[in-house]
Amino acid sequence: MTPCGLDRADGEGQCRDMAEDSMTQPTDPTALSFEEALRALEIIVRRLESGDVPLDESISLYSEGEALRKQCMERLQSAEARIRKLTLDANGAVTGAQPFGAD
Repeated sequence: MTPCGLDRADGEGQCRDMAEDSMTQPTDPTALSFEEALRALEIIVRRLESGDVPLDESISLYSEGEALRKQCMERLQSAEARIRKLTLDANGAVTGAQPFGAD
């Protein structure tokens, strides 16, 4: 199954814009970049919101979407942890760093 929930990568349906990517990308969310995972998640959401997906496929898509959502959140939290608020002295020189959001 491709990252957008199709069993074949011929570009039919909602996943037309991912047809080329789906042939080379693994479906494991941890192997996708943040942007690829987010794009796949958006496609899944559109398919589910359309109401045209059978129940069993909806359940499968929901599960895949949840894994993608979790991966995206973990990557965002990791990025946030790496961002540091620089502290400056009176002359504007960097004296240290604080975790993002610390005041």
